Amino acid sequence: MPYRMIYDYTKIVLEKVSIDPSLFCKELRKANKNLQPYEIEKLKNWLENFTKGRPELKQYLSIVN
Repeated sequence: MPYRMIYDYTKIVLEKVSIDPSLFCKELRKANKNLQPYEIEKLKNWLENFTKGRPELKQYLSIVN
C-alpha cells in the first residue's frame, strides 16, 4: 500500500478540532470523502482509541462506518 500523507494530516486535524464536536463531525465527513478505503479502516481503529473517554465525539463514529 502506498503511503499517503493525507491520512496523517487528517488525524492531526481531527485532534485539533476535537474541542468542538460540530467541527469534528465536519472534518470526519471530509475524511470519509477523501481517504482511500484502506485508510478509512485505519482511521476507524484510530478513532476508537481517540474517542475513548470522549462521549461527545463517539456519536460521530458512524460517519466512517
